[in-house]
Amino acid sequence: MAFAEKLLFVPPPIEVSGYHVKRYHVTADPAGIASEVEKAAYAVLPELLPEPDGTPPAAFVVLHSVLHSVLHRGGDDGAYINAYTWAWDNALHYGNAVAGQPVLGCPDRDPTHFIRPERPLIGCVWELPPILHERDAWVRHMLAPDHPDLDAYLADTLPEGTTGDRR
Repeated sequence: MAFAEKLLFVPPPIEVSGYHVKRYHVTADPAGIASEVEKAAYAVLPELLPEPDGTPPAAFVVLHSVLHSVLHRGGDDGAYINAYTWAWDNALHYGNAVAGQPVLGCPDRDPTHFIRPERPLIGCVWELPPILHERDAWVRHMLAPDHPDLDAYLADTLPEGTTGDRR
């Protein structure tokens, strides 16, 4: 099957472990990510966030579910949560968890059984678009102004739509 972009949903930010967390959901399903997958992914999120280091407490996550999708290579039932936390004022800390993907060490195909993978993969082509946007938003609202504006950063997200074709 030829490559196709996936749908991008942008739920409101949440607070987890003292961090303000912007959220991006990626799926081929127009109904969005299954609630049981979302619940399980966010239950593991605190384990993916580092101890605060004095940088404004902001992070963003990309939750990707390929459940019911044949667009992902291999047509797997996996779910992935990638957490990117701002650290040292201008760098990203990365943590991730995966469920339902035996190739990455999951013990089963259950898309709600998240584990920490050993492979240092930072995201697939559908999960990467938020990284560029978040880099630019961080510079725009936190680094370039005389006075950082965390609220403006948190409000600045990619629009919902697809993961690509944003020229």
